[in-house]
Amino acid sequence: MDKYPMNKFRCIFEGGTGQIEEKKSRFICHVSAAGTEEEAVAFINEKKKEYWDARHNCSAFVIGRNAELTRCSDDGEPAGTAGRPMLEVLLNEEIRNVAVVVTRYFGGVLLGTGGLVRAYQAAVKAGLDNCCIIEKCEGTIASLTADYTIAGKLQYVFEKNRYTVLDSVYEESVTFTLIIPGDEWDRACSAVTEATAGRAGLVKERDCIYGIVNGEAIIF
Repeated sequence: MDKYPMNKFRCIFEGGTGQIEEKKSRFICHVSAAGTEEEAVAFINEKKKEYWDARHNCSAFVIGRNAELTRCSDDGEPAGTAGRPMLEVLLNEEIRNVAVVVTRYFGGVLLGTGGLVRAYQAAVKAGLDNCCIIEKCEGTIASLTADYTIAGKLQYVFEKNRYTVLDSVYEESVTFTLIIPGDEWDRACSAVTEATAGRAGLVKERDCIYGIVNGEAIIF
């Protein structure tokens, strides 16, 4: 996977659960958002308490946009067969601020080191498949006021460039509030000026972190 852009990062918006079975052993994965080490540890301890009767509760977490803090635990499985492979899935998917716990109920059949690695990684992937993963982006909230006669041209610019419109107020003139991606401010200003022949311009309100969920913008 190519290196993810610095002004974007993937994280968990809604956690989820996945499960696989391998040679009668059950692997149950729980995934949660975790913005701090304390939140990650609390989530892991919660699942260990909930699944106290399981043979293993292996875990991994990644904290920070640039994965500044990572931890993993094999919880009694042979060294390097559970926690590290789980962590590698999170890092390869470039998901940040996330904690996962994979609970194993032993089925009586040994899987071997390779089998364990594959099973724990498959369990994490199954858990992620049932999560809502959001792409958080740096951006700028901006406003723009224009005459009705050029509102249509502006809407075309917004749609063409996929700028998210947060609000439209129609009074004597039209005022749009929208999000400009962090690396496109200069280009957006030029596009608006060109489309309106200099009759309207963007006004920067504030920087923000945002994501799109089910077609709607969420400001963090």
